[in-house]
Amino acid sequence: MLSRLMSGSDRSLDREFNCTVRLLDDSEYTCTVQRDAKGQWLFEQVCHHLNLLEKDYFGIRYVDPEKQRPPYTMCLRVKFYPPDPAALKEEITRYLVFLQMKRDLYHGRLLCKSSDAATLAAFILQAEIGDYDPGKHPEGYSSKFQFFPKHSERLERRIAEIHKTELIGQSPETSELNFLNKAQTLETYGVDPHPCKDVSGNAAFLAFTPFGFVVLQGNRRIHFLKWNEVTKLKFEGKTFHIYATHQEDRKIILTYFAPTPEACKHLWKCGVEHQAFYQFEKSSQVRTVSSSNLFFKGSRFRYSGRVAKEVMEQSAKIRREPPEIHRAGMVPSRSCPSITHGPRQSSVPQARRRAVHISIMEGLESLRDSGHSTPVRSVSNSNAFLQSHGSGAEGGTAEFSQHSYSPSDSMLPTTVSSDHSDQTQVRHTNGPRSIQEERGTELIASDQARPLGVKAKGKGSRPGKTQSSQRSPEEERVNEFICSLARLLLVTLALLFALLLLLIVLTESELDLTFLRDIRRTPEFQQFHYEFFCPLRRWLGCKLRWMGGHLINK
Repeated sequence: MLSRLMSGSDRSLDREFNCTVRLLDDSEYTCTVQRDAKGQWLFEQVCHHLNLLEKDYFGIRYVDPEKQRPPYTMCLRVKFYPPDPAALKEEITRYLVFLQMKRDLYHGRLLCKSSDAATLAAFILQAEIGDYDPGKHPEGYSSKFQFFPKHSERLERRIAEIHKTELIGQSPETSELNFLNKAQTLETYGVDPHPCKDVSGNAAFLAFTPFGFVVLQGNRRIHFLKWNEVTKLKFEGKTFHIYATHQEDRKIILTYFAPTPEACKHLWKCGVEHQAFYQFEKSSQVRTVSSSNLFFKGSRFRYSGRVAKEVMEQSAKIRREPPEIHRAGMVPSRSCPSITHGPRQSSVPQARRRAVHISIMEGLESLRDSGHSTPVRSVSNSNAFLQSHGSGAEGGTAEFSQHSYSPSDSMLPTTVSSDHSDQTQVRHTNGPRSIQEERGTELIASDQARPLGVKAKGKGSRPGKTQSSQRSPEEERVNEFICSLARLLLVTLALLFALLLLLIVLTESELDLTFLRDIRRTPEFQQFHYEFFCPLRRWLGCKLRWMGGHLINK
């Protein structure tokens, strides 16, 4: 229920409160929400406002920056990227996915070669400002727009060249579709990165895409497993395991370590629901998944929404006039915020926002590994940026640097992302229990978000906790091994105690149950009873009598 959004200082709002949802085009939808309303109700209101029917791909994210004051701010984002954007039934859906992909391009989640980057940016220009007009677009006009956090003058000239010569006459709808078709071919399409470390302590990013599970390290995709190759996802504490059958039935197990147990559990849930959404033919085939085993009490989770094939089948039944799309003309830096616009107003004090910035940068430092990452260059409001080999030469390969894949968002300076927080996520009709959205405002979430493992030091920080949060992977594995041994010992003792109770019931009790009588009549039990149990009972009786007499004589 949305009553979970109510912080301790806002308990006077007994019946209703204001809620603002920031949409993908940076516009806002505000409504009054009853305290006992569910997140599904709010999501339905947003979809009705947008006239959106293909809503299973989207979700609403909420991050509470320590008792945020009303109106509460949430964000609409794409959760499940469509495997084929061109196959979407309605243009309004493609437009919203286009806006999401434009954000991903800016924030470093959609990485590509410089040549592909120029083409994608040119499609954005054509979609939002139309054909090139010398009277309206002076020399260097492409440099006034922010497609990436940082790019070279050569790339800007290439963007303008493509826009001027190759895209004349394309409508916004066509340019957006071409953009999506191009983005779909990239290895990082639909990637939502989770920071982790491998068994050697090297930084890596795990991600779930429409096509499978990927591991990114440095500037390379080192692992890719199709969804039908992944047999099991499992976590224990901070440890995340991927079991798969790959190439000629060769079984492999990949192991990675998340920053915190909460982040690892969240990573596991994201993997479970992404695999269910993209792999299964029907939602009735989805089963409850458990991460527990004999020595570890894990979690249970079941994806409860429609799967991708069902969504496509339902979309094919849509019969209505295409809804009107209100596209705003592109202005300089409209794609994403930049220094030309200045920060948005926030209800969080400036000092707190500064502390958050420090926390984010410390978190990024904790993930940096000199052997598997490229140098990190800082940009305004900690946003990610596109890095290329060489000095801006075309054809260079964009790198999966630590900073490039930091879960940043254009709304980092805004209310929702301005402090450490707990996250409450809301879902759509028949959707998954948890909504995992774009990582921007979730850098600093402490529950289901992906924390980077290092917080800003404050007056209340404890040295012991700081040291424990910086343990090496070797120490973590030793602790997990000791815990496993302890659990094994407890389970063994419990089994022995249960067997002892069963043995006493069989030999000493007078219960005349059918199954007990059948066991007593077996030759094996009778031999055990007379040759082993009876002598052992007499020996124990003698010892107990001797000890009793010895104590009495004293």
